[in-house]
Amino acid sequence: MKVLITGGAGFIGSHLAERYLSSKNEVYVIDDLSTGSINNIQHLINNELFHFIKGNILNYNTMLELVGICDYVFHFAAAVGVKYVLEHPLLSLQVNIKGTDTVLELCNKFKKRVVIASSSEVYGKHLDAPLIESSDIHFGPPSTWRWSYAASKLIDEYTAIAYHRTKKLPVIIVRLFNTVGPRQTGRYGMVIPRFIEQALEDKPITVYGTGEQTRTFTYVNDVVIAVKKLMDCNNALGEIINIGGNEEIQIIQLAHKIKNMVNSKSQIQILPYENVYGKNFEDMMRRVPSTDKLHKMIGYIPQSSLDTILEKTINFYKLSTNKKDG
Repeated sequence: MKVLITGGAGFIGSHLAERYLSSKNEVYVIDDLSTGSINNIQHLINNELFHFIKGNILNYNTMLELVGICDYVFHFAAAVGVKYVLEHPLLSLQVNIKGTDTVLELCNKFKKRVVIASSSEVYGKHLDAPLIESSDIHFGPPSTWRWSYAASKLIDEYTAIAYHRTKKLPVIIVRLFNTVGPRQTGRYGMVIPRFIEQALEDKPITVYGTGEQTRTFTYVNDVVIAVKKLMDCNNALGEIINIGGNEEIQIIQLAHKIKNMVNSKSQIQILPYENVYGKNFEDMMRRVPSTDKLHKMIGYIPQSSLDTILEKTINFYKLSTNKKDG
């Protein structure tokens, strides 16, 4: 089996590459390293079944060759993180929309099975929970740029569904809810690695907004297992499926939990959104998934509790810090 992972030097993509390599599959990764990191896949480079292509998914000829030789395609390449999207608005839209369109066009050309990674962001300003795949979507106005990422991922979903309905493309769409774990960086606004890094350095743990907003978190290995099983699930073709955790927590509570687990001297600091992202920033106050559909398809139950997720991620950052110091 030959597998292509776009964005495979990223956080989730690198873990997915490991999973397929462990089963002796041949893995091709394309990544331009704009948000991914060569460090995430350095330990795979010498594996004869692993092939890394530094390149952009907008390069049609490169993608033509890669999709043509692979059996499965996992499309994880995207502009990631609120901070990155706000700082690179046009590039983010181009990568998310044009990149996905290229992947879908070529998968259709060769009739390759493909998983499109979408996001819980597409649900927009919901307060209801749990969020089911058929829930209505509520965005803010275009002048509130915060929702551009969500809108771009929604366009990706519509395009994928259109290919399935009109061309019978075997495509599966997964909406990921706050995937976390080792190798995730806080550089682009990801909350758990940012909190952990601040706590380990005894710096103020900066909570954006009021801190009353709630999230659930999913361990990256759970996500990778679910995505891999869905790829082989015929009932998932043409479907949109949530992948997420089930422990809802306020962000302010998360900050205190991480501080205590690290035994940090950090102070908890509340920062209004406008101090971080500028005026007119909006956020989802609640983001809790229903995973009933996922469970019915592949028997999925999250294996990692929030405490376990945090413990493993904290240990990763401690080890990384020790290596730097050494």
